[in-house]
Amino acid sequence: MTVTDDAAALAREAPEHNPFMAMLTRFDRAAELLGLDQGIYRILKAPEKELKVAIPVRMDDGSFEVYEGWRVQHNSTMGPCKGGIRYSPHVNIDEVRALAAWMTWKCAIVNVPFGGAKGGVRCDPRTLSIGELERVTRRFTSGIIDIIGPDRDVPAPDMYTNEQVMAWIMDTYSMHKGHTVTSVVTGKPWGLGGSQGRKEATGRGLLTMVREAADVKKLDLADATVVVQGAGNVGGTIAELLSEVGVKIVAISDIDGYLLNEGGLDAKKLVRHLERKGQLAEFKGGEYIDGQGLLEMECDILIPCATENQITSVNADKINCKIIVEGANGPTTARADDILDEKDIFVIPDILANAGGVVVSYFEWVQDRMGYFWERRDVNLRLAKVMRTAFRQVLKRTKTSKVNMRTAAYIEAVDRVANLQKMRGLYP
Repeated sequence: MTVTDDAAALAREAPEHNPFMAMLTRFDRAAELLGLDQGIYRILKAPEKELKVAIPVRMDDGSFEVYEGWRVQHNSTMGPCKGGIRYSPHVNIDEVRALAAWMTWKCAIVNVPFGGAKGGVRCDPRTLSIGELERVTRRFTSGIIDIIGPDRDVPAPDMYTNEQVMAWIMDTYSMHKGHTVTSVVTGKPWGLGGSQGRKEATGRGLLTMVREAADVKKLDLADATVVVQGAGNVGGTIAELLSEVGVKIVAISDIDGYLLNEGGLDAKKLVRHLERKGQLAEFKGGEYIDGQGLLEMECDILIPCATENQITSVNADKINCKIIVEGANGPTTARADDILDEKDIFVIPDILANAGGVVVSYFEWVQDRMGYFWERRDVNLRLAKVMRTAFRQVLKRTKTSKVNMRTAAYIEAVDRVANLQKMRGLYP
C-alpha cells in the first residue's frame, strides 16, 4: 500500500472512529424520526461552551511540563451541567465533545435534573507520581474554575480519575471560594461529602440492565455465560455483582489480554487480586491469554467496559452473543449498529446502560446540598428503581416507534430535552 493509499484508507475510517460523529449520526436519526423543529435541532446539536486550558506543571525532577485540558458543556436545559473528567494520553476535543453530549442524553433518559458536560486532560497518569498528579489536577481545576460550580457544572470521576482526584478538585475550588463547597464535585471520598454506593454505582446500574434484558430475551441467568471487556472499576464491579447472584463470568480482559475460565471465574477473588496487583496476568483462577479476541468469544451476554470504538464495522459480524450491555461510553460505532441488528443482538446502549453513575452522582449532589446522607441500602434501592423505570420507558419506545433500543434511547432523550427547551424559550 502506498502512502497515498494509506492516507485515503485512514480518511475513510476516521468518521467511524470519531466519537462525536457517531453521536451526531444517532442524534440525527432520532431528530428525523421525531420530526424535530430545525431551530431546536440546531440548539441541541451544538455544544454551549468549550474551554481549552494549558496546564503548566513542575515535575518531581524540577523540570516543567505543559499539558492540554478541556471542559465542554454540551447543554444545560435540564439543569447544571454534569460529567466526568478523564486523564488519558489519547484525550482530544472530539472525544470530550461526544462524551459531553452523551451525558446530556444520559441525564435525560434517567430524568435527573442535569445537563451534559465532560472534561479531559491529555496526560498519562500511569507515568505520574502522586505529587505530579495532584499538581496537574489542581492547576486544571484553577483553569476551569470560572465555569464549574454546584449550580453551573459538577465534575465527577472518569477514566484514570478517582475519589482522590475529586477531593483535590473540591479542595482547590473551596480554597478559591474561601469556604468548603462539597457539592462542586461528586464521586468524592465518603468522609468528604461522598455518597454511599457511588463507587460501584455504574456497575450496579449495569446489573439492573442485565436482569431486565435477560427478562426480555427469556434468558435464564442461572445458565448464562458472561464476557466482560475491561477490568477497571466498572468491569470489576459488574463481574463481582453478577457472580454474587450466580451468573457465570467466563472471561474478563485488561489492556494486555484476557483471563479465561469456561467453568466460571471467582470474580470476588479476582477483584481483590486486581486491587493488590493491578493486572490480571498473575491470577491463578484462569488461563491468561495475551492479545485480543475476547469480544468475539461465544457467550450469552457481552459487557464492554473499556473504551470507545471496540465494536466496529470490521468485527461486528464476528460478535457471538445474544445481549450486549454497554458499560463503556461509545464502545460501538454507528456503522456497527446495523450489523448487530441483522444478527438480532439485543443491545442496551451506553446512554442507558451505564447511567447508574450519574444517578448516584445526582444523589450525592442532593445529599451534599441538604447536609443529610443516606444509607447504602437506600441508595441502591433508589438506583435500581430509577434504572428499571428508564429501561422500561426505552423498551416501550422501541415498540411505539418500531426501532431498536439505541435509537429508542436517543428518541426518548432528545424528545425530553427538546420539550424542555421549548418550555424555557430562547433568551433574549
